[in-house]
Amino acid sequence: MKLTMILFYLLFINLVGMLLMGMDKHRARKHLWRIPEKTLFFVSLIGGSIGTWLGMYLFRHKTRHWYFVVGMPLILVIQCVTAFWVLR
Repeated sequence: MKLTMILFYLLFINLVGMLLMGMDKHRARKHLWRIPEKTLFFVSLIGGSIGTWLGMYLFRHKTRHWYFVVGMPLILVIQCVTAFWVLR
């Protein structure tokens, strides 16, 4: 049960991360109010790193910003190492 809840959470937060990247790209094209970069990083930090990273390349958004190109995969690696360490 506990593992199922964790997996549903990770699926949900990664979907949110990917959708936020898509929404921000759409808003950028329309010159509308943008989603703050700290929000995108926060969603990544709380477990949505795969979704935000996927969204970056799916929507071709934030791929010219070095801190996203380096930061999103770095957050994912740190999360994977932490999960491996905790679950071993």
